[in-house]
Amino acid sequence: MTSATNAPSRRISARIAAIAESATLAVDAKAKALKAAGRPVIGFGAGEPDFPTPEPIVKAAVEACQQPANHRYTPTAGLPELRRAVADKTARDSNLHVEPQQVLITNGGKQAVYQAFATLLDPGDEVLLPAPFWTTYPEAIALAGGVPVQVTADESTGYRVSVEQLDAAVTPRTKVLLFCSPSNPTGAVYPPDQVAAIGRWAAERGLWVVTDEIYEHLTYGGAEHVSMPVVAPEIADRCVVLNGVAKTYAMTGWRVGWLIGPTDVVTAATNLQSHLTSNVSNVSQRAALEAVSGPLDAVEMMRAAFDRRRQTMVRLLREIPGVTCPEPEGAFYAYPSVRGLVGKSFGGVRPASSSELAALVLERAEVAVVPGEAFGTPGYFRLSYALGDADLETGVRRMGEFLATARD
Repeated sequence: MTSATNAPSRRISARIAAIAESATLAVDAKAKALKAAGRPVIGFGAGEPDFPTPEPIVKAAVEACQQPANHRYTPTAGLPELRRAVADKTARDSNLHVEPQQVLITNGGKQAVYQAFATLLDPGDEVLLPAPFWTTYPEAIALAGGVPVQVTADESTGYRVSVEQLDAAVTPRTKVLLFCSPSNPTGAVYPPDQVAAIGRWAAERGLWVVTDEIYEHLTYGGAEHVSMPVVAPEIADRCVVLNGVAKTYAMTGWRVGWLIGPTDVVTAATNLQSHLTSNVSNVSQRAALEAVSGPLDAVEMMRAAFDRRRQTMVRLLREIPGVTCPEPEGAFYAYPSVRGLVGKSFGGVRPASSSELAALVLERAEVAVVPGEAFGTPGYFRLSYALGDADLETGVRRMGEFLATARD
């Protein structure tokens, strides 16, 4: 019989216990639970298009279900025809020319994020992480044994970090720069010359770059997405590009992403995936094949709707006293500052943080937003405008009416 003194002291490993729940998914789940309980909650938390997946993509999946070959294991790195199609799509959309063997198909973009860091990082390696950042990045870095080093930008620079800021954060342990444009959560889009300058700087420093391009097709006005290894070819051999079908094609639930990089990195990441998940669902891969091989007509329709909603949201947010909202140039998020409202009195309650203020907005105004603490920058809210026009306007106005009750 094992004595109590020899029993493990932890039920959950320290590594996994340190992982925080996704704040965006938690807010979305709470909003849905309140709606199910009969409360008229409007949720701005979820980062997913409200449109259905285009019909040709769904049809391709239905047909794939009937093919016995899709009922079996397939290559871990992805269906050969999908890897080729992703390579072709990348050349078409980004002017980045890669071979199919440089493509790894993953179970959504999140798996691509984790596997990129797990493949590149040794324990203690540092990753420069521009903030505000997507909630998953620091957790994936830490889980892979790395150390996230936050480099913060605010609304005064359009939420874009400079080369000088990045250079000041470099230490002998720095190995990777995480780059995301268009950005989640801010909607910031780096102009081509700044993307090129950052890429050249990273190459001169001998760093790797992991660049997330999941929102590549969602830019507005004069903003332009460019792929870093195209405008800074010096970094191409030390650059990993992440992407997927979720945002562009309204396919968040299909779980198909990909990782593009040097062949040795892709081979190593494939070996890791062979033990994690094996291949991605073949039916989803067939749907993704139809998506990336087809026209972008449906994408343009969705982009136009997001652009309209973006302008409405920004206009309404700017009407709220104490709220400052830069105009997002990409993705489908606004990231207003609410620092002028933190500490104010709302019916006798004084929220001491944007997190407490967001909780109050949910309780009193029945509007769900994600506080800036989730993205490394307290004092802000993230609101997704990937929801219907009527709900968007009602929700922001309802929140605005509540926030207007603030008193000193």
